[in-house]
Amino acid sequence: MAHLRFLGPAAAAAGTAHDDIDARTVDEVVSVLAARYGPSLAALLPTCCIRVNGEEADGTRNLGAHDEVAVLPPMSGG
Repeated sequence: MAHLRFLGPAAAAAGTAHDDIDARTVDEVVSVLAARYGPSLAALLPTCCIRVNGEEADGTRNLGAHDEVAVLPPMSGG
């Protein structure tokens, strides 16, 4: 099971900063998250960067049981 980390507005939309997920690919993670956490997170996900073990990952990236998947929404600041 992969470990999820939600950052910034993604954590607010999900209502948590951490979760575990049983998914085989990044695309599957995104689909499960949209269904699990509802429209607030689903609307944010298309703008998010998904990183696996600290590296940007595309949707076809396969996941292992001990991978960390981070959901990073766009951030702004000064």
